[in-house]
Amino acid sequence: MSALPLHRRHGVRLSFRYLIAALLVVIFCFPVYWLFIISFKTPDEIFAFPPVWYPESIQFSNYKVLFKDGDAATVGNSLILASVSTFFAMIFGTIAAYSLVRFKTGGENLAVWIISQRMMPPVAIVFPIFLLYVWLGWVDSYFGLIILYTAFSLPYVIWMMRGYIEDIPLELEESALVDGCTRWEVLWKVVLPMARSGLFATAVFTFIFAWNDFLFALVLTRTEVTTYTVQVTHYFGGQSNFWAKIAAMSVLGTIPVFFTVAVMQRYLVRGISMGAVKG
Repeated sequence: MSALPLHRRHGVRLSFRYLIAALLVVIFCFPVYWLFIISFKTPDEIFAFPPVWYPESIQFSNYKVLFKDGDAATVGNSLILASVSTFFAMIFGTIAAYSLVRFKTGGENLAVWIISQRMMPPVAIVFPIFLLYVWLGWVDSYFGLIILYTAFSLPYVIWMMRGYIEDIPLELEESALVDGCTRWEVLWKVVLPMARSGLFATAVFTFIFAWNDFLFALVLTRTEVTTYTVQVTHYFGGQSNFWAKIAAMSVLGTIPVFFTVAVMQRYLVRGISMGAVKG
């Protein structure tokens, strides 16, 4: 007799938890839905009161204007800058992390010093960098921003990959060396496959950091390499805001990150729970 009420209480608690979880999902997803749906609304529907929860007909004119005016090209600029800088940061950062772990390069405190550079606020150095880039002629160039993004991503990559590489048994590398592999072959054939999940997880977050940058792109770009984060600010005016363009550009800027995380999801779940947490 007592087992039935206990079972019911357990069912009520479980249902309550699912209800709370569903409510939280709705609360956190609603801004995303609202931004997405605004990009398909007409100006009258955007400013209508009471709010129009969904448009009467899907309007692609907001996106057509972005492509017609060339504003959508800024998303391509962001994609190039974030992808290339992430690629180089992962290469140099992984090699540096391997050196720190296996050869104790710089002693025990070098890794802490490296990650401390990531704590430096960008606003503290953006103007000296701007003056340097003016002198070098790198303002508004892919090369200048790629170098800058790579340099700022390296401390994070080194710190994260250091934790993943530490979890790889040293015996596996010693066995490969005995079999005739060089250090580079050990890194390529043993270390990278073993740290694959951590490698992809680190790459995703590094990509997102570069993708979301605003300050460096604002100061160091003009017209040729403008990123989408800077382009969005052009739609805010003193007299009025172009909400349709803001929403459409924001959706375009979200798509690459969404697909990157979706494709790498299985590596993210495993990589986040690996040894980098203890690093």
